[in-house]
Amino acid sequence: MIDLHLHLDGSLSPHLAAQLAQAQRLPLPGDLEKALRAPASCQSLGDYLTCFDLPLALLQSAWALEKAAYSLCTRLHGQGLLYAELRFAPQLHTRQGLTQRQAAEAVCKGAAASPLHAQVILCCMRGGEDPLNRGTLETACALLGQGVCACDLAGAEALYPTGQYRPLFDYARSLGLPFTLHAGEAAGPESVYAALEMGAARIGHGVRAGEDPGLLQKLAAAQVPLELCYTSNLQTKAVPAPQDFPLRRYLAQGVCCTVNTDNMAVSGTTLWEEYHRLTGLGVTPEEELALLQNACQAAFLPEPEKQRLAAQTQSQAALWLQNQPDETEGGTT
Repeated sequence: MIDLHLHLDGSLSPHLAAQLAQAQRLPLPGDLEKALRAPASCQSLGDYLTCFDLPLALLQSAWALEKAAYSLCTRLHGQGLLYAELRFAPQLHTRQGLTQRQAAEAVCKGAAASPLHAQVILCCMRGGEDPLNRGTLETACALLGQGVCACDLAGAEALYPTGQYRPLFDYARSLGLPFTLHAGEAAGPESVYAALEMGAARIGHGVRAGEDPGLLQKLAAAQVPLELCYTSNLQTKAVPAPQDFPLRRYLAQGVCCTVNTDNMAVSGTTLWEEYHRLTGLGVTPEEELALLQNACQAAFLPEPEKQRLAAQTQSQAALWLQNQPDETEGGTT
């Protein structure tokens, strides 16, 4: 099992949130789990993003960031994951004096100390100031291969079009940084086209790409992976209803798709649950195996490491495809 699209701040468990708040003498709402989870009435990505206010308040020190990364990776290992790429925006964790590099180093340190093979993706922010976003790219460049594997663009896609950030990711390319871009979630195919033109190695979500058949053909021909996130896409209304989730249609047309959680706490899910829910929509064991193989190839890893991961995944798949469990979070925080 591999999760390539997983936000650190959106995956903070209630147990760890309570620990962090107590240690930092920060107030917490009465119903902590409810505060961390997207409401049933969630109508858009904008509504969904409000759930990040509390985690961000709790993750403003190197100690808290390191502990959060270690805790998340340990939980993932306990759930049977073989590899994950955590992402977060270091510029959002500087309120109490941390530099972006210090924030990134703390997350990398926590991930490296865990039993899981994990790397970190640093997110630039839509609506963020250009010097801060350039600082994120420079931090990613400085730590590339030392825990950081790539960069990203996250935030309110409908308000800040992807193409607006072309100069920023021209700079990323000049630094030799691989990147994935959130696109095709709160905006349509035009956002995915822009991401491809800008040189994205992967597309974060991309669930609305199918609104343009020509774009699906382009994605299939180029084999640019989509990081699909079923539960999250329903919550943000990127997909109107479960039967509209286009995964099987995309696979049938040769698009390289992967399955991911996006935000384990905000979406109230795990990777096991995502696969279990997709099985309920008719996804076959053969399609699940293809999804796992796609995730191996899409990972920001050197080719020899991809091959080792693929061999591990193949062995694991032979067991879990026969008997997917009803998932519990497992592990410890």
